Order: sequence, then C-alpha cells, then structure tokens
Amino acid sequence: MSPKATVWVLGDQLNVRIGALKQASPRTHRILMVESAHKIGGRPWHRQRLHFIISSMRHFADELRNDGFVVEYVKAPTMTEGFGRYMAKHPGTHVTATAPNSLAARALMERLGVETVESNQFLTTPGEFAAWAATRKSLKMEDFYRRQRIRLGYLMDGDQPAGGKWNFDAENRESPPRDGSNPWGEPLCDALDDIDKAVIAELPDNCTGDEPVGWWSTTRTGAFRHLRHFVEHLLPTFGPHEDAMLAGNWHLAHSMLSPYLNNGLLMPADVCDAVQWSYDNGRVPIASAEGFIRQVIGWREYVHGLYWLWMPGYLDKNELGAHRALPTAFTDPASTRMRCVGVCAGDVKQRGWAHHIQRLMVLGNLALIAGVEPRALNDWMWSSFVDGAEWVMVPNVIGMTLHADGGMMATKPYAAGGAYIDRMSDYCSGCTYDRKKRVGDDACPFTTLYWDFLLRHADRFARNPRIVTQVRAAQKLKDADAVRDRAADVLHLLDTGRL
Repeated sequence: MSPKATVWVLGDQLNVRIGALKQASPRTHRILMVESAHKIGGRPWHRQRLHFIISSMRHFADELRNDGFVVEYVKAPTMTEGFGRYMAKHPGTHVTATAPNSLAARALMERLGVETVESNQFLTTPGEFAAWAATRKSLKMEDFYRRQRIRLGYLMDGDQPAGGKWNFDAENRESPPRDGSNPWGEPLCDALDDIDKAVIAELPDNCTGDEPVGWWSTTRTGAFRHLRHFVEHLLPTFGPHEDAMLAGNWHLAHSMLSPYLNNGLLMPADVCDAVQWSYDNGRVPIASAEGFIRQVIGWREYVHGLYWLWMPGYLDKNELGAHRALPTAFTDPASTRMRCVGVCAGDVKQRGWAHHIQRLMVLGNLALIAGVEPRALNDWMWSSFVDGAEWVMVPNVIGMTLHADGGMMATKPYAAGGAYIDRMSDYCSGCTYDRKKRVGDDACPFTTLYWDFLLRHADRFARNPRIVTQVRAAQKLKDADAVRDRAADVLHLLDTGRL
C-alpha cells in the first residue's frame, strides 16, 4: 500500500476549510505541523503574540487528531530541519501545502519542493487583485471596496448600497464620551488551559510585554465565542466611536477579531455573514455594519493585495529620508511624559494590541513626524502586536502610516498635531504638555513636530492638493524659527528617552 499523502499546515492557516487541508481526509492524508525554534526565538516577540500563535497551533493539532487525522507535530531548530526529519521518517510521501501568506514562506516551499495550492483564506486572491489593479490608472481603496461590495453582495439592495450610501465614514467619527461611562462592558477573557500554560512556560527569555491572561482565545470555538459577543453586544455601537480613544478603556466597541482572521481560526465570511445577518434582522444600524464590513472586505483585503503586488521592494521604501531610531517610549511606556503615547504603548505592552487609530494617529503619527526609520517601526509593530503579520504590517507601516512610499498607497501623509488627539480622546487631560502650544518647554510634542514636519517637507507637499493648505499655513508662521528650535529639542529628548 502506498504511503498516505501529507498536508503541511502552517501556523497562520489553522482551519480545515483552508486550501490544501480542505481537500484532505483522514483516510488519505497525514498532517505535518512544524514548530521552529528559530522563528520562535528569532526576534523579541511579544509574549502574548507568541503564546497565541504556538498555543493555537497545538490546539489545532489536537482538533485535527479528534477529527481522525494522524498529526505529526514536529519541534525542530528550523522549518527546513523539521521538514527533513519528517521526510526521513516518511520517504516518498507527497507533500502539499496551502500557498503561504508571506514571500519568505513561499520561497521555502519552493526550495523544499513542496507543492502548493491556492489559498482561499482571503476573499480576493493576489492574482485577482493584480488583475483589478491592472485596469486602474491609480489605486484607491474606496474603488476596490465598492467593487467588493458588489461582487460579494454584502450590504446591498439589488445593485445599490444598503442605506443609500457606500460609505458612512463621516458619521463614524464622534469624539468619545467624556462622562466616564462604559456602555461597552468588558471584553471576554478565557481561562488558560493546560496547553496554554505549557506554552507560556516554554516562551523564550527574550520575549517582551506582559504575561498572557486569556484576552486572546487559542481555539476556533473560542474565536466564535468572541465573534458572537462582538456582534451581539458591541457591533450596534461600533460605528460612532470607532475612531475614539479613552485612557480608561482600551477596547471600546472594537471587535478584536483580527488575530483570529489572521491565523485562520475565523474566515472572513464567518465574520461578514454574522454582521450581515445582524443588519438584516434590525439589530445593528447601517453605519456600524458598513463601518465594520469596510474594514474586513475593503481595507484588510486591499492591504493584502498591495503586499503581493508591491513586494519585495516595497519594504525598502523611505521616500521621506527618515532614519531616527524607534522611540524609547514605545518599548518603555513609563519613560514618557506624553500621556497619549504612554497610554497607547502601555496597551501594547499589556495586551499586544491597540486599535487602529491608536496605531495610526498616536504611535504611527509620532513616528511619522519625528522621522523614524520605516523598517524600525515595521519590525517593532510586527513583533509587538498579537495580530501582526508581514502582509499586514508592511503596507500599513510603509504606505499608510509613514508615507515612506511617496504616496503610492495614501494620497497624503497622516500627520496631525495635538488638536486631533484632543478631539478624539481624553488623553490630553492632565498631560504634562499643552496641546495648544507649539513652542516652549511645555509645548505638545505632537503640535511642535507637526508644524516642523510640514516645514521640513514643504517642497514635497506644496504640490499635494490634500495638504497644501497646511503647508502654506506652516510657511506663514511668524514663529517658524522658534518651532524649528523647539522641534530640535523635542527630537533630542525623544532620542534620549526623556520626552
């Protein structure tokens, strides 16, 4: 009897409906999973990120065994050595895998001679996205998103958008409630089981961040529990405050489902179908349903498509010539007097997570206007966020956050001063710095660096219609020299961890 074929399941493809595993059965296939010591110890991963990945893999291996599969879970120094050990034990077996979600993993599969099948983990394949992009003079997420709505049928009334508009973003920018109320309750927190505890005990010494306590489920059952909780209790209020930030509430109405989507425990259709059902049954307003659907079928799929379209060279983009080191405040939140940065970086340290506006308009904004090296920010975010993946971080950091691609992805840099942070959060209350001041020892670093950023890059952005008004305002400042002097002081304090 010929040996069974093998499906190699990677750690971000943990679903029996994905690619090669969808075509397998216990009668005809073995399962290979490899836990690589090199990948685990290769960089200072956040403890909760590493725990989530490894524990989810081990739980999924048990799930497959319960389904009748023979699973060989190999712990090895490298992926290559783990594969070699397996092949030495099962010579002649034919190995297939789902096409990996990174360039490096795809190169590994090709080098090892592993046959790959196209992934269905996303709603749009890289080839489909490239074909769409080839028809456009310029790429805009909104155009892609509308195409997705029509193609997939989410929130549609015939051939028209539900509610009469494609986008309710303008209605979803309310400032946070400032009365101390918490209409969102507390997120689910799962008890750690024996597998979770074993993984935690084995984590390498170079990990960063706080110990896992159960914020991130490591099973598909748990992921669905988090999905149901979001749709039933948080989705109705998601829209209005999706861009808001509160020092005393790290989650608000955000779903926190991205880790499960990124490692396969949830599929995009699982999430979008649940949201569509809730809207159809009158349980959620259109603005909240649309705002969330846009994140999944629009932004997430768009970022994934751009990764495959523009890599590998895209990671090396640095059009603004930014070379500053990562701020100490990002890795040591207690070191900064900037309340907004301390809160957001503290959230990352505690849980390996912060929502999209904290990432873009606080942490990313500071990196942009301070001139932080793009690779430095990319590496830190990839290592520090529980939902981190190369395909996620590279376009978001290089293009959206740092404008390091010169405008390939976003038509303007997302730079802002303290006024924006004050409008969308309660962070400025009680802060050492005054968000209204751009000069002086107590001037808000964001406000100072915002105006200095515009002055530094005036020649480039004076030709950009989306930001030219702000550039001209900067050039008319009577205290421009004082702004530059204060900015130099701010950057020195930032570099020395004393800001």
